[in-house]
Amino acid sequence: MSSLFFLLFVLSCFSLKNPLPFVTSQKNSIIGNTIDANKWISIASTIVSSGGNFEMGFFTPGNNSNYYIGIWYKKLSKQTVIWVANRVTPVSIYEMDFAQFKIQNGNLVLLNGTRHIIWSTSLNFSTNSNTSQVVATLFDDGNLILSNGDSNNSRNHLWTSFDHPSHTFMPGSKFGYNKRTKLKQTLISWKNANDPSPGPFTHEVNMDKYSGQGVNMWNDSVIYWNSGPWTGNNFTGVPYQPNPMFNYTYVNNDNEVYYQYNFFNPALISRFIMDFDGQTKQFLWMDSTNEWNVFYADPKQVCDVFGYCGAFGICNELSSATSVCDCLPGFKPKSDEDWNLKSFSGGCMRKIGLKCDNSSVVDGEKDKMKQCENTCLKNCDCVAYAYKNGNIGCLIWSGEILNLQQLSQDNANGSTIYVRLAASEFSSNKDEHKQTSKKLKIVIPIGVIAALLSLSCFSYIYYRKRRSTKIKESTTKSLMQNTEGEAELIDIQDDDKGNIEVPFFSIESILMATDDFSEQNKLGQGGFGPVYKGIFSGGREIAVKRLSSHSGQGINEFKNEVMLIARLQHRNLVRLLGYCIQSNEKILLYEYMANKSLDTFIFDRKLCMKLDWRKRFEIIEGIARGLLYLHYDSRLRIIHRDLKTSNILLDEELNPKISDFGLARVVEGKITQANTNKVVGTYGYMAPEYAIDGLFSIKSDVFSFGIVILEIISGRRNTGFFHQEEASNLLGHAWRLWKEDKAMDLVDQSLQESCNKEEAIKCLNVGLLCVQEDPKDRPNTTNIIMMLGSENIISLPRPNQPAFMTRKCANNTSSSSAAKSDVVSNNELTVTIETGR
Repeated sequence: MSSLFFLLFVLSCFSLKNPLPFVTSQKNSIIGNTIDANKWISIASTIVSSGGNFEMGFFTPGNNSNYYIGIWYKKLSKQTVIWVANRVTPVSIYEMDFAQFKIQNGNLVLLNGTRHIIWSTSLNFSTNSNTSQVVATLFDDGNLILSNGDSNNSRNHLWTSFDHPSHTFMPGSKFGYNKRTKLKQTLISWKNANDPSPGPFTHEVNMDKYSGQGVNMWNDSVIYWNSGPWTGNNFTGVPYQPNPMFNYTYVNNDNEVYYQYNFFNPALISRFIMDFDGQTKQFLWMDSTNEWNVFYADPKQVCDVFGYCGAFGICNELSSATSVCDCLPGFKPKSDEDWNLKSFSGGCMRKIGLKCDNSSVVDGEKDKMKQCENTCLKNCDCVAYAYKNGNIGCLIWSGEILNLQQLSQDNANGSTIYVRLAASEFSSNKDEHKQTSKKLKIVIPIGVIAALLSLSCFSYIYYRKRRSTKIKESTTKSLMQNTEGEAELIDIQDDDKGNIEVPFFSIESILMATDDFSEQNKLGQGGFGPVYKGIFSGGREIAVKRLSSHSGQGINEFKNEVMLIARLQHRNLVRLLGYCIQSNEKILLYEYMANKSLDTFIFDRKLCMKLDWRKRFEIIEGIARGLLYLHYDSRLRIIHRDLKTSNILLDEELNPKISDFGLARVVEGKITQANTNKVVGTYGYMAPEYAIDGLFSIKSDVFSFGIVILEIISGRRNTGFFHQEEASNLLGHAWRLWKEDKAMDLVDQSLQESCNKEEAIKCLNVGLLCVQEDPKDRPNTTNIIMMLGSENIISLPRPNQPAFMTRKCANNTSSSSAAKSDVVSNNELTVTIETGR
C-alpha cells in the first residue's frame, strides 16, 4: 500500500486561513491527459491537463476514510477540488487497491474493489456503434470531455464534466439549461468540508419565463434566494457594480439558455461554488498570500439562509465567537462533528427531555404576559412562547423552531422568546435560565421576495388571552356586561381540523352595538348578506357581517370562513375578531375598515380622485402580497375563489385587505388544483376552467386578480360595455388597446396627472398575463410579485389572448343570466351554479 501525504483543500465558509486537507496517492504516476481503452486511473495514477493546470485522480477529503474520483487545481499550493464523480458512491479504503476509473463500452465508469460499476456517464449506444475510438481528455480549463474521435472537435463530444457540475461553476463553462436535451446544470453543495456527498443547498437556473430566467437557491425544497432576471449587465436582484476583472454573458436561443463568466486576464484563477453554508461564493486566488479570497457572496449574510442553524439554533453574525451559530439554552448540537466543520443545518437537541406537568398552572391570571405563559404550560406540545404588544400578541411554538436571529437588546424589531426547559435545568444552571430571555428576531426568508411576508414557521398562533369553560347560549354574557371588556371563547368543532378557538359575541351585545342593525349603521351589502358598523365597549369599532336568510351561503360557508380566517394572519388580510351563532343568527365580526371596499372608490367619479396612481399601484402590490400568503406562505394553502374589488377592504391609510373567505378552499401540501360540482363565485371574475368545468386552482385566483388589476387601472367594471357594436367587456377592450399599442388609453382619466407611464404599462401587461385562457400560461403569485417589482418592463413576457373577451349585449333577449346579473347588480352578488356548464 502506497504511503499518503496531505494536500490542503479549501472549502470553509468562515475561515480561509485554516483549510481542511484531502489526501491523494504520493507515488502516483502521471499517464498523460487522456483515458482510453488502454489507460485508466487507479490509486497509483492520475491524469494531468496538457498545460499542467488540473489533475484528476482518487482523493480523500479531510478525515474522510472514503475515496472519490475528482478534479483539482494542480499548480496551487492549496489544492482545491472543482469536480467529483462518485459523490454518492465512494470507494472504501479496503477496495482502493483494485478500484479503477476507465472507459468501458463507450462510457466512463468507476469500478469498485469487486469490479462492479458504482458510477457511470450512462450514455446509450446502439448495438452497432463503434466505441473503440472513445477517449476522455482533461483540458486546461478543468473540463473533462468524453469524445468519439478528435476531442478538439465539439461535434465529437459525447459528455463533459462542465455539463454535469458538482458544486463548482468554472470560468468559461455554461451554467444553464439545454432545451433540446433537457439537461440542466445544477450546483449542489457538499454536505460539509470533509464530505463531498450532496448537501441540502442547490443553485440552478430558473426556467420559469415569468422570472426572466434568473437563478434560484434552494435549501432542500425551500427557496430562499433569487437573483431576479438578467438586465443585460447584471441580475436585478444583485446591485450592478462594473468589475474590470471579469464579464458575464447571457445567451438565450432556441437550443439553450445559459450564463457564463470569463476573466479579461486569463492568468487570473477563480472559481464560483455553491458552498455547504448555503451561500454562493466567488473566489479569486491570490499569489501574494497563497490564499483563496472571497470577493462575492449571496445571500450577503448566512443568517438569511433558510434554516442555516437548524432546529433550535440561533444565528448571530454580530457575535465575536468563532461560530455564528449557537443552540438555545437547554439545547446542544445534534452532531459536534458537523458543528466543528461549520455545518449547522442538523440543528440542536434538548439536553434533558421534558415531562409534561401542568398541575402548577393557575387559571384566571389577568396579566397578558402571564396568560401567554400559562397557555404554553397547559399545552404539552408547547416548546416556547413569546409575547409582543400590538397586533401580534401571544405566540406559541410546538415542534421545531427555525430561523431565530440574535439581536441587540435595544433593537425594537425583535421579540423575547421564552423556551420551555426541564425543571432540573433551572436548579443546575441558573445562568443558563437567564439566557432564555434573549431578544431574538424571527426570520422567514422567502427567497424571491425581499420583504418578509409571513410568520409561517409558527406551529400555531394564539391571539386570545383565555379559554372559558363550556359556554351555553342561555348563560352567555353580553360583551357590554363583560367587565374585562373581552369576548368569551367557545369552540367550533371540525372533524378534519380539530378545535379552533375564536371569540364568541352574544347576540345581545351585537344588537346593542349596531342599534338593532339600523340602516344608519349599514356599511354595504355582499353575497353573504349586509354588513354593519358596530361600536362596542370602550368605543371600539367593528364591522358586523350578518348572514342573510336569502343568501345562497349557509352554515357550511359560515363555518368555513371562521375556520380559515382564524388561522390566517397577514397585513393584507382582514382580521376576524369574533362570531355569533345564536337565535338563528350567523354573524362574523371583523376589524373595521374606515374606507369600506375598493369598488366604492374606483367606480365612483368623485371618490376615485382620492386614489392617485401611486396609491393604486400600492394597492395592487398589497393584494398580490396577500394572495402570495394564501397560496404559498400560510400554514394552509388556500384558494380564495371569490377575489374581486368588493372583497378588497381599505383601512384608514387605504391599505388593501382581502376579505370574505366563505367560499375559500384549503388544498393539501403542494396541491395547487382541485375540482367541484358546485361552482361558486362572481360573474366577471371567474376563470374559464372554473366556470365551465368546475376546476379551481391558484391560477383561477390569479385570473380574478388580473381582472382586479384591469379594473383598478381603468376605473371601470369588467362587466360594463365598451364599443356596443362589438359588445366587448373590459377584457376585450384592454386586449384591443394592447394590440394597437394604445395601452395608456385604458388608464382612468383621473390618473392623467399622477400616472407613471411605465408602471401603468407594466400593470396592464401583468393583468393581461393573469387572464390568459390557459391556466398554465398564467403566472403564479410569486412571479407576479417579481414582475411588479421589476424595473425592466421590456423583459416581461408578452400575453396571449385573454379568455371571455366578448359577451352578449344586455338588451339582447337571449342574454345569459350572467349578463343579466351585471345589469341589475351594483353589489356583484356571489352566485352559485349547481353544475358546470
